[in-house]
Amino acid sequence: MTSVSPGLAASAVKLAEALDALGPGDAPTAQAVLVDKLHAVMVRLRSLAPVQEEGDSVDDIARQREKRRAEARERAAGQ
Repeated sequence: MTSVSPGLAASAVKLAEALDALGPGDAPTAQAVLVDKLHAVMVRLRSLAPVQEEGDSVDDIARQREKRRAEARERAAGQ
């Protein structure tokens, strides 16, 4: 899989590392700024991500649900 925006992804990693490096006693303003910047970068990265048509976890859950419903219908029809 190729990266759509490696520079932006690297920026997100650096921002996350900087946020992790801050201690609980560090300036809350610095934490807030880092969180805001990281959020903005993550939103941008998500918008650039290719859309998967099938095969994500939501599809897996939907398939499992449909399987359970079909089994329940079969049990109900057999009784």
